[in-house]
Amino acid sequence: MGKFIAGGLASVLGLLVFASSAFASSHNPTGEFAQFAECPLNRATITDCVYSLTDGGYVTLGKKTVPINKPASLQGGFEGEGSEVKFYGAENGDTLSKTPQSVPGGLIGVTAPTWWPKFLQNWFNGLIEEGLTGVDATIELVGPSKGLTNIKLSTENLLLEEGIALGLPAKIHLENATLGSNCYIGSDLKPIQVNLTTGTDGALTGAAGEFTFNEAFTVISLTDSRIVNNSFAAPAASGCGGLFALFVDPLVNTLVGLPAGSGENSAVLEADFQDGYAEAVKASE
Repeated sequence: MGKFIAGGLASVLGLLVFASSAFASSHNPTGEFAQFAECPLNRATITDCVYSLTDGGYVTLGKKTVPINKPASLQGGFEGEGSEVKFYGAENGDTLSKTPQSVPGGLIGVTAPTWWPKFLQNWFNGLIEEGLTGVDATIELVGPSKGLTNIKLSTENLLLEEGIALGLPAKIHLENATLGSNCYIGSDLKPIQVNLTTGTDGALTGAAGEFTFNEAFTVISLTDSRIVNNSFAAPAASGCGGLFALFVDPLVNTLVGLPAGSGENSAVLEADFQDGYAEAVKASE
């Protein structure tokens, strides 16, 4: 049971974000096990498969709050128990789905600073006038997405609703026509470490959720799970505006309120997930 719960909590983060974009499945489980098609069953030591869908909650960075308004998934499998749980990514590498979430307000009401070069002011303001103000934010997993991941789990802390239950190294991708495609908060070398709990962290309190299971106890579901963090730090954004990053990065950091230290950021993730016994998943193929 402890191993199941840990895997389920890992799936809940499908932060921050995260439905699979794969067009073909790596495996072919059937019936009540069909959702575990990307479980890393090729690894003989996997004991449990995990699939999660997060459809509520929010992430706050500095002065900006991004609600989770599009379903996001996390999938994979795990082995071990207690503090020794190891989470392995989806067989196709789509462990944490890259699901863009809309940033409320976007760049509405923003104009280029007057200290920018005139040509750059005209370019930026022209984009705003054309209505290109929406901004998408996507939480991306840092580190391996296949094989052993950097996702850390503690089944004891999850069950007791205290301490760190799940640790996620991540970066936030901000994107629109102005920011370009390489605007990030956090990086592969310096990820944002979000340590989530079902207990209390700062002003936030989580909950392990409600459990149900099938007759054979080979599929177990967790609903209304809530994992939280109110103490992670967020660095300044970088790479925004492409060639004009020297000018755009400071503007983004001013608008968002970055860098933001511990206590200035928060994450609340609400999700349902399923855990399947790996041998039963294999048997259904």
